[in-house]
Amino acid sequence: MEFIPLLLFAGIVFGLCFLADKGFRKLFRNKTQHASGLAVRAPKRNGSAGLLLISLGIAALLFNQGRLLFLIGGGIILLTGAGLSIYYLQFGIFYDSESFLCTGLFQKSRTYRYADIRTQQLYTLTGGNTLIELTMADGSAVMVQSNMDGAYPFLDAAFDGWCRQTGRDPKSCDFYDPTNSCWFPNTEGE
Repeated sequence: MEFIPLLLFAGIVFGLCFLADKGFRKLFRNKTQHASGLAVRAPKRNGSAGLLLISLGIAALLFNQGRLLFLIGGGIILLTGAGLSIYYLQFGIFYDSESFLCTGLFQKSRTYRYADIRTQQLYTLTGGNTLIELTMADGSAVMVQSNMDGAYPFLDAAFDGWCRQTGRDPKSCDFYDPTNSCWFPNTEGE
C-alpha cells in the first residue's frame, strides 16, 4: 500500500514531462524544418532514462527518512535524470529538402543549406558507434552519431541535397560510400 503514493507521484511526473514536451515543441519549434517531421534525435532511451532517473531521484528525496546517503544519492540521481532529459529535448537536427536546422543545448539554432557542407571526418567511438563530423562553410562543425535516431536518412538526404545544390552528379562522387559512412569528401576541394 505504501507504493500507491509513489506510483501516483511517478504518473504525475511523467504526465507533466509529456505536457512540457508538447508545450516546448509548440513554443520553440516553429520553423519549416520542424514541420517537415524529418529529424535526427538523440536515442529515445536517453529521454526515457532521464524521466526514470528524475522519478527515482524525487522518490529518494521524499522517502529518505533522515538518511544522508539517500538525500545525497537522490539529488545526484535527480540531476543526472534532468540532464539526460534536457539533452534529449534540446538536441536535434531538423531538415527538409533544401536545408537543415541544428539545435543544441545552450546553443542558438543555426540553419544551413546542404551546399554549405564542405568536408566530413569520421571518428570511431567506444561501443562501435561512429561520429560523422560535417565541416560547414563558416568553419563550424555539425556532429552526427551513428546511433542517433534518423542519422542515416539525414545523411542520405544531405548528400542528395548537396549534389543538387552544388550541381554535382552523384555518380561522379567517387568518395561516396554509405556502407563505410562516407557521404562527403574528406578534404577540401574534392
